[in-house]
Amino acid sequence: MKEQTENEQAFLTLVKEYRRLIYKVCYLYATDEEHFKDLHQEVLINLWQGFKGFKGEAKLSSWIYRVSLNTCISFYRKHSKITDTMPLESLFGLMADENEKPVHLREMYRLISRLNRLEKAIILLWLDERSYEEIADITGLSRNNIASKLKRIKEKLNGLANQ
Repeated sequence: MKEQTENEQAFLTLVKEYRRLIYKVCYLYATDEEHFKDLHQEVLINLWQGFKGFKGEAKLSSWIYRVSLNTCISFYRKHSKITDTMPLESLFGLMADENEKPVHLREMYRLISRLNRLEKAIILLWLDERSYEEIADITGLSRNNIASKLKRIKEKLNGLANQ
């Protein structure tokens, strides 16, 4: 019983510490507030189920990214009727504190929401200052593939911003 309580406490601490990372991933894949809540719940369930088995072979943040991304992508595939873009402004308050809502950040998320699932995952990891090696490890792609995809994603975002 004590071990279970300690595990639960450790998990709650982990969720609190990485809540912004989890929100960010769910936020980029959600189509509306209800979808965000569903995704967030699915991610937390999958994190909890994998928590005891986490052996520390990867960085904790990389593991959380991988679980979050895989959960969101799997959820998206199961519910393929969901559209690929969303008005992110409606969810912005869920992720950021009240004093962190600059217009340029909203615009960036609006543009990112127009990318496909893999592009969103890659740019999200890059924006979080992950190395190409970490992004490759999380996504299962090669480092060179990540480098070329990032170049194309940046060009695509620039094109979308200039429309």
